[in-house]
Amino acid sequence: MARIIGGVGTSHVPTIGLAVDRGKQHDPDWAPLFAGYAPVAKWLAERQPDVLVYFYNDHATTFHFDHYPTFALGVGERFAIADEGLGPRKVPPIRSHPALARHLAQSLVYDEFDLAVFQDLPLDHGCNSPLTMLWPTEPDWPGRLVPVAINVLQHPLPTALRCYKLGQAVRRAVESYAEDLKVAIVGTGGLSHQMSGERAGFNNTEWDLRFLDLIERDPQALAAMTHAEYARLGGTEGAEVIMWLAMRGALAEDARKVHQSYYLPMTTAMAVALFEEPATDAPPAPGPVRHSQLDGLDALPGTYLFDLERSAGALQLNRFLHGLTSPENRALFRDSPDAAFDRAGLTAGERRMVRDRDWLGLVRCGASFFTLEKLARVSGVSNPEMVAAMRGEPLDEFLKTRNVPGAR
Repeated sequence: MARIIGGVGTSHVPTIGLAVDRGKQHDPDWAPLFAGYAPVAKWLAERQPDVLVYFYNDHATTFHFDHYPTFALGVGERFAIADEGLGPRKVPPIRSHPALARHLAQSLVYDEFDLAVFQDLPLDHGCNSPLTMLWPTEPDWPGRLVPVAINVLQHPLPTALRCYKLGQAVRRAVESYAEDLKVAIVGTGGLSHQMSGERAGFNNTEWDLRFLDLIERDPQALAAMTHAEYARLGGTEGAEVIMWLAMRGALAEDARKVHQSYYLPMTTAMAVALFEEPATDAPPAPGPVRHSQLDGLDALPGTYLFDLERSAGALQLNRFLHGLTSPENRALFRDSPDAAFDRAGLTAGERRMVRDRDWLGLVRCGASFFTLEKLARVSGVSNPEMVAAMRGEPLDEFLKTRNVPGAR
């Protein structure tokens, strides 16, 4: 059974990653920062968590404001390093644990957290900047990471209390996962800073140190604060410390802070704190057994559930089908199907089924009906024709079973 072994709160300023990439460990301006992270890196190397559940925010890099989710959980196999204007950092893609991620997604949704999920989108400095301080990257990352993006950019933001409750729900989900995994929780952001407006450059060391005290001793007090209070005390961007509350909510109430470091060299207060779960010889208590919303569905004949596992397995196929909403892609598919298949990276079996308009085979392979509709429209095929083909019936026979056969 999976168990949580501790947690880390960390700033995610992009210059942290730049300092690593430029080898600034011994630069007197940066040495205090590296020294502050060294005990946390040592703890992770010794405790060897299998997975980090990692709360971060995207800085309008992968998600833009036309579609910016409140909570988004990555369920893919691996995540590339995002290009934020200078090219991607030269560190390996971040490997994930898709089975745990899918379990978290299901558990959190059933626990009343309405998540967005993403498959293989790149992760920006909100994730990878401090990660290179915590984990070595050569020859590869020593463990896996499940990313959870939280909106702290575009109001309305989730409340501090909601983030704390999210962490509590993550704990319940982790402890109900059957595989024997050691999991560490990471919350990123802050500390005090404001980067825009006439108040830009604002910092508040007194508040930062008080926050570092309360996050261990009285997180409920932090959870009760408003966004306006966070902005007043720590700057508008400093309000992103609510992501630390997601980390703290996933830990035991009596988790103990064993290390912290604080450094304010320029515009953003950089901090890292390490928390350990209370020592116990007892195995972790099993998480709550929740009624599955899907119990009994597998007994329905001729029914293929489109879940996260099926979605991941057919991601390229569904991307190809969805891409037929583009006039350019439609033209390429009509003029040169093989070129369209090559561009989409379809397998030989997927190509055959698309050519044959094998609707049922495509569904069994993982295509969503709603992406298949795009292929049907390009092909001049109506929904009743698709449905009849999947049922193995001639269209006229299928129409006889409908209330109004002419309503096509």
